[in-house]
This record gives sequence, C-alpha cells and structure tokens, in this order.
Amino acid sequence: MFEIALFEPRIAPNCGNIIRLAANNGCRLHLIEPLGFDFDDKKLKRAGLDYHDLTNVTRHKNYQAFLEAVPDKRIFACTTKGAVHYHQVNFEPGDVLLFGSETHGLPDEIRDNLPDGHRIRIPMMPDARSLNLANSVAIISYEAWRQVGFVDAI
Repeated sequence: MFEIALFEPRIAPNCGNIIRLAANNGCRLHLIEPLGFDFDDKKLKRAGLDYHDLTNVTRHKNYQAFLEAVPDKRIFACTTKGAVHYHQVNFEPGDVLLFGSETHGLPDEIRDNLPDGHRIRIPMMPDARSLNLANSVAIISYEAWRQVGFVDAI
C-alpha cells in the first residue's frame, strides 16, 4: 500500500485524524521528529479514537533516519509549491506521500531535492494559502488508493 510521512507535525488533533485516516485506508504512517506535541497528548488520542492499534506508525528521529527507512521508494512532496497537480501523477503501491508541518510546510532543501514531477499540489483558488493538513492527506492518499483500484477495501 502507500506510505504517508509527516515532517515535524505540530498539531496533535491533526496527527490524530491522520492516524485514524491511515487505519482506514491501509497506509503506513511515518512521523518525522521533532513533533510539536507529546505523543501521549490527550488531543492526539481523542482525535485518533481507538485507531492507534490499527495503524502502522513509525517515528523517526529526523529526516535522514526516515530516508534510511524508505530506501528505493518514490517520495512525493505534497506542497503548495508543487509543480504538478496530484491527480496527474500515476501512483504506485509503496509510494511515499510526504507532507510538511502545518505551520511551515516542507523546508526548501527537502522539497527542492525531489524531481519536479515529485512535487505535487492540490489545486486551490488563487488567494487561498493552504488546506488543513489532515484534509490534504485525505485527498491525496485516497486518490493514490483509487488509482490502484482501492485494493483490499470492502
């Protein structure tokens, strides 16, 4: 299936919502530290409800440790500075969908080290800044899963 990676997420309820999302669409979730909250935060647990045990979550001490954990995988930076709309990508099982923090997005050095075709965006109105992180993860991860025929879905 697909992998979701959150680079230094800052807001516990967003992360909890994404944990729940990953449990429902079968994605593996990577959290790249430092986190902006305690992993035992009540808001994280409340938003994730009882899905923590159903989600494959891995924490990485930094971006380099994350890269070492996903060798040879295609990584797509999901960013407002993307060169391609997300629906124009032909996703493959195992692809990694990398999202930046709610407050800063992905650092330039991470985003710019990926090929143009691997920097993807969600279309928005011209004056809009960005979508909520959990909403963005839902939109792109479900498109990737749709492209492979919703494998293993009921």
